[in-house]
Amino acid sequence: MKSNFFLGLLASVSGFMVCTHNSMAESTEKLQWLSYKGGEGPGKGKHIVLISAEQEYRSEQAIPMLARILSTHHGFDTTVLFSVNAEGMVDPTLPTPDRKDETTFRKHNIPGLEHLAKADSLILFTRLISLPLEQEKLIVNYFDSGKPIIALRTSNHGFAANLDYKINGQQVTLSQIFGGAFMNHHGEWQADSTRGDIVPEMKDHPILKGVKDIWGLTDVYRTYPEGGSLPEGCTALVNGQPLIGREQGGANNPEKEPLPVVWVKNWKTSSGAEARILHSTMGSSKDFQSPGLRRLIINGVYWGLKLEDKISADSRVEYVGEYNPLSHGFNHEKLGVVPRPVSYYR
Repeated sequence: MKSNFFLGLLASVSGFMVCTHNSMAESTEKLQWLSYKGGEGPGKGKHIVLISAEQEYRSEQAIPMLARILSTHHGFDTTVLFSVNAEGMVDPTLPTPDRKDETTFRKHNIPGLEHLAKADSLILFTRLISLPLEQEKLIVNYFDSGKPIIALRTSNHGFAANLDYKINGQQVTLSQIFGGAFMNHHGEWQADSTRGDIVPEMKDHPILKGVKDIWGLTDVYRTYPEGGSLPEGCTALVNGQPLIGREQGGANNPEKEPLPVVWVKNWKTSSGAEARILHSTMGSSKDFQSPGLRRLIINGVYWGLKLEDKISADSRVEYVGEYNPLSHGFNHEKLGVVPRPVSYYR
């Protein structure tokens, strides 16, 4: 009798556990974005929104990885937003919109952009996307808020057309906000790699504290004409030296001068507020296997929030969980890039 009672109780508990597990699984499959509650750390009480919406550099892997580091090791609350397809799947295979062909033109969709209204900082990784006007306005409102922005790699051509953002009747461009526009690959695309060399005069800048050995598989971007320089107000922190081949420690390409790959500037908004901007044209998922680059971006979060005194040269930048990024490129099928549920990237 007692045995039957305990067997029944066990069955009830097991049933409840299965039911709970199934409900959690169903809830997880319906996630539209990722949220990580910050632990203890200097960032406690601050909220960072990170956006992944591009087709080439596997930001759908790199951006959640950065979010986990910032939350677990530094105390920031983080929210990761993705570009999703009609089924709500994270989909880096969605093409950039062809504005000349209205029959195939499709806008992208980034659920959760309303989080920007209460965000303290933004890490942006977009490429030639087009959003519904109501979503675009949420991004423009943040750009004009005076809050800091870290823009990665393709974000300097992150939207397919100018945003509906004007100051004193003049169109605002991404190059004005971030300080540079993609003009060309300065090196051999998918054949070169890049060594990041700290600008000697800037070695004591807080963003560079503890940063060393920056290297990545992406090539250097040219963001200004030959013989020119970064726009006024930009301060280069790291120059990118194109290397021959794709091995760390490779020889300099003697035909390619180093060009800035990381710089800072301020962006003056319509209200006169000044936002701190950090732009890195390095930043593919493979580039972020460099601890030096991860540290630089994490330091940049502190700098943007005017928390320079909290930057430590030996703060933790190691991965939280596994990080096995795919290679960058557009041959999605060959690279194993397919639409996946948001929960896959948790």
